[in-house]
Amino acid sequence: MTDTQTLLENRPPSVATLFLERVAATPDAEAYRHPVPSESGGGPDAWQSLSWAQASTRVFAIAAGLMDLGVRPEERVAIAANTSVDWILADLAVLCAGAATTTVYPSTNADETAFILADSGSRVLFAEDAGQLAKAREQRAQLPELAHVVVFDPAGATDAEGDGWVLSLSDLEKRGAAYLEQHPDTVTGAIAAVTKEQLATLIYTSGTTGRPKGVRLSHDAWSYMARAIQAIGLLDENDVQYLWLPLAHVFGKVLTAAHIAVGHITVVDGRVDKIVENLPVVRPTYMAAVPRIFEKVYNGVAARAREGGPTKYKIFLWAAGVAREYAEATQNSMRLTGVPTAPLRLRTQHAIADRLVYAKLREAFGGRLRACVSGSAALPTQIGYFFAGAGIHILEGYGLTESSAASFVNPEAYRTGTVGKAFPGLEVRIAEDGEIMLRGPSIMLGYHGLPEKTAEVLEPDGWFHTGDIGELSADGFLTITDRKKDLIKTSTGKYISPTAIEGQFKAVCPYVSNVLVIGGGRNFCTALLALDEPAILGWAAENELGDRSYADLVAGPEVRALMDDYLRRVNEGAQRWQQIREFRILPRDLDIEHGDLTPSLKLKRPAVEREFAPLIEEMYMGAVEV
Repeated sequence: MTDTQTLLENRPPSVATLFLERVAATPDAEAYRHPVPSESGGGPDAWQSLSWAQASTRVFAIAAGLMDLGVRPEERVAIAANTSVDWILADLAVLCAGAATTTVYPSTNADETAFILADSGSRVLFAEDAGQLAKAREQRAQLPELAHVVVFDPAGATDAEGDGWVLSLSDLEKRGAAYLEQHPDTVTGAIAAVTKEQLATLIYTSGTTGRPKGVRLSHDAWSYMARAIQAIGLLDENDVQYLWLPLAHVFGKVLTAAHIAVGHITVVDGRVDKIVENLPVVRPTYMAAVPRIFEKVYNGVAARAREGGPTKYKIFLWAAGVAREYAEATQNSMRLTGVPTAPLRLRTQHAIADRLVYAKLREAFGGRLRACVSGSAALPTQIGYFFAGAGIHILEGYGLTESSAASFVNPEAYRTGTVGKAFPGLEVRIAEDGEIMLRGPSIMLGYHGLPEKTAEVLEPDGWFHTGDIGELSADGFLTITDRKKDLIKTSTGKYISPTAIEGQFKAVCPYVSNVLVIGGGRNFCTALLALDEPAILGWAAENELGDRSYADLVAGPEVRALMDDYLRRVNEGAQRWQQIREFRILPRDLDIEHGDLTPSLKLKRPAVEREFAPLIEEMYMGAVEV
């Protein structure tokens, strides 16, 4: 039996058991590092650490506190908060109490928060602050099962009702510590009683249409994921992981399970606006992110090069081209010969470009970054090749909420443009229509309270329909070609992958933030373009248009002409039916607040098409195929 088989087949029934094993193995090792904002609010943050033993003391106290509140096995406990150490400890406490965590994005409005709390039947809510508490308080009459709200921020834990409905996290921990004095074995007993089939987590899909569905994930799903990530060697105990992804999303959640199995340091700070500032301080060796972050970094680097003048910008464009060519050459060489080599000319150019450009980029990431994992959406291939050539290795992966986040990931010898190989212990097949199907321990139990919806995607023999179209290479690398439901068919009968065209546009245009390709039932394709405000304002300043507002710029002929040029470049490499014949620039960027993007930054196509329907109709008005 291989080491991988041993790890997987001998996995414990739950992450709670893994946590006990980790604490016993390395009690004094640093587990978590987190920021403590300065009291003045103006100075740099201080950083505090928790050892595994210290973390377990808090986890046990919170778990015992929940049990003292009456929480029983498999009952739901919700968390509505940004990524923080408190989020992780609360989640672990829920698992150690034998209960199940319901995740809620802190950006979710009061109505949908109430829907999730009611649909899940959550008994307790961990709320980040007064703002999250207010959402529950506003809907309390519709939430008869919600017995308590525990607030992380003590200043926000106001018990206005005076009935003990609200308490602070510190109060819960004190209550739990007292409970443990009376019942010292209560938490370890609860962990021992957990079975692998028990519900561990209820994650509501952010949903591009309609109400979200609750995805039921078992304790075994997380234990399997933790051991599988450990087995493939994606991380080791010497790594320093920077974790900022939303933990309400399955991508962030799986990283917490893997961390426990591997035992490395995780630096936790969910403030997205602090990423650039934190990187040189944290100096991570490993980080996971969504593609939009890498797109923003690329656009930011390009913008700073432009600000440095024509010569500096020309050097950047040359270096970017060299990076892409070098990455593609070495990856192809690795695939064909097993050795990553490039022609002498290219190696020489790459060495020069490294001194001029790439080394500075790596320093901006802290100088120690061994690998990044990208998931949740497709990474534009040309951006992936740029970072690969610059020595920032982005290992693209693939998975869904229904498969506990990670089903495929690229190995160390990665291939940009693919999502890598299947995790050990996971079965994969491609259906006749190209749909990717999965079966294994990470697949969901089903949708909460929705047996008919479950039956639509989960076969009786365990095969899960992902809804994604893909191709497997002979050696097992998966390429995602599109989302099954997002494929569009023109009125001329041609099928088009909008995400592929959108990715190409993002790769060539450093000013675009979001692209929506339209063409279903039409006789040609069009696009809505949302621009990155800082990038386009920087371009305007360089072109004597700095006195104009963003709204004036995007409505003006100069920016229209700029986008026209990039569109021509995209169309040059496309088939006739894939070419974008018309476009409109949106008056604002797309965002979560307007309902254009999900909390994981995926495009809500129907919502955007509804809001900007007049612009779409304008593009097709009186138009004919040319």
